[in-house]
Amino acid sequence: MTLLSGPDGPAAEAGWGHEHERKGFFTDTSICIGCKACEVACKEWNRNPIDGNLEILGSSYDNTGELGANTWRHVAFVEQGQERIDQARESGRKLVSLGMPGIGPKSSGTRGALPAGDLSSTDRTPPDTPEFRWLMSSDVCKHCTNAGCLDVCPTGAIFRSEYGSVVVQQDVCNGCGTCVSACPFGVIERRDDGTISPFAHREEKDERMGTASKCTLCYDRLVDGEEPACSATCPTQSITFGDHDDLTADARSRVADLHERGMTEARLYGANPKDGVGGTGSVFLLLDEPEVYGLPPDPQVPTKSLPRTYARAGIAAAGMVAAVALSFLGSRR
Repeated sequence: MTLLSGPDGPAAEAGWGHEHERKGFFTDTSICIGCKACEVACKEWNRNPIDGNLEILGSSYDNTGELGANTWRHVAFVEQGQERIDQARESGRKLVSLGMPGIGPKSSGTRGALPAGDLSSTDRTPPDTPEFRWLMSSDVCKHCTNAGCLDVCPTGAIFRSEYGSVVVQQDVCNGCGTCVSACPFGVIERRDDGTISPFAHREEKDERMGTASKCTLCYDRLVDGEEPACSATCPTQSITFGDHDDLTADARSRVADLHERGMTEARLYGANPKDGVGGTGSVFLLLDEPEVYGLPPDPQVPTKSLPRTYARAGIAAAGMVAAVALSFLGSRR
């Protein structure tokens, strides 16, 4: 189980005999323009069928809606006005200490303290905030450090690659769907005939019908020394690919830069190794709370509670055995 691999990383217990840096994505939503080039590149490379009839959804300018078996990259469109922008900025101030609330010299060396010197004359006016903005975010499989889908797969169809990614082998998957319910992000899904048949016209049969399907981090491209199709296509470098540690450091630097500009709503998602999934391989810079982007604020891998559940079951079983034994001994008297 990946949950037992410990702090050394998701590939620590995967059995690979050679060393590879963990790879991942850093998606900077602040520079995403919603062009959907990543969606198209992903579908073309992985030969995934289209979703729906390409009409714009009634709730958004989006036309795919969410991640699924056929959509491994999905660009969300979130429309916000001045009131919501102010709320996002305020929630960011509660999350991040910028060292700006008070005035005066630095009192201690603690994190978030004010810089040394008298700041009474410092201009602390926040930058002008736009009255309207689009939050566009290219979502993808998180490739969790502790992946619930991998933990519960009964056939071994899901494996941890040497790059730290979580990959589904369609030729091994039996379509049981256990992994679908185990993903805290709702990423993985089974491919069904009702989704494909009305809109996709193929001469050959899709062998992946009924099997679980999701982003593989373009594993077939990685083994050939190429980067994933989505990041290679992104025109603004909103999606960057590389070593996970380097990307996380870049993400933290980017957030700090935005904070200095007064954009206190900027925050990272998936970069905390102490969260419920041990951190994720796909790190996101968000400009509002995770729920706004359809992301769980506190994701939890389902298998995290197994040790406690087994312990409680064992205690309950022992109690039942003791009760039966006492009842038996009492009846003999």
